[in-house]
Amino acid sequence: MRQVTIYTTDKEYSQFIELARNLRYVKKIETDGEPDNEEVIANLKAGLNEVKLFKKGKLKTTPANDFLNDL
Repeated sequence: MRQVTIYTTDKEYSQFIELARNLRYVKKIETDGEPDNEEVIANLKAGLNEVKLFKKGKLKTTPANDFLNDL
């Protein structure tokens, strides 16, 4: 199997990825780590679920000052 690296502008990036996904011979697409829409939605849902759990008292959090001091 061969590998190709392509550098493109942000404007054309999503169009190129969509094109590559529609090619039957492309087996795997690895991007530079930018999440797709499905990942963003899943992360938002998980975050909102954590907020609900915190409000119900079922989830402990770290105070912001402690978090910043650890950095």
